[in-house]
Amino acid sequence: MMNMANNIETHAKDYPREVRTKLEKSLNELLNGQTIDSGRLLQEVAYYAERNDITEELVRLRSHLQQCRKILGAEEPGGRKLDFLLQEILREINTIGSKCDLLAISQTVIEMKTEVEKLREQTQNVE
Repeated sequence: MMNMANNIETHAKDYPREVRTKLEKSLNELLNGQTIDSGRLLQEVAYYAERNDITEELVRLRSHLQQCRKILGAEEPGGRKLDFLLQEILREINTIGSKCDLLAISQTVIEMKTEVEKLREQTQNVE
């Protein structure tokens, strides 16, 4: 799952550029060739990118994944802790999915949700 988080981070770096391209295209269609104020466009892109920034979610996701590894490597049972962490992981994944609408990120989010559900099923057998 850490590889999937890295994949999301890689695609998220392209997000502001993608937003700018989408906004420029939409505005050009709406304005029928009229000039676009590039300063204003940059402000909108910055606002949109900031509102949809997933950096915090990725940091928390990685932290939760590291905690899972520690629990799995420990000698004492950690089923309930794992179940709780998987719930938190799913929450971060859902937030990432709702904030970022890039296709590559959406696909990875779906893959991650599937993996988390598999892990949740397995933790039901761990006490």
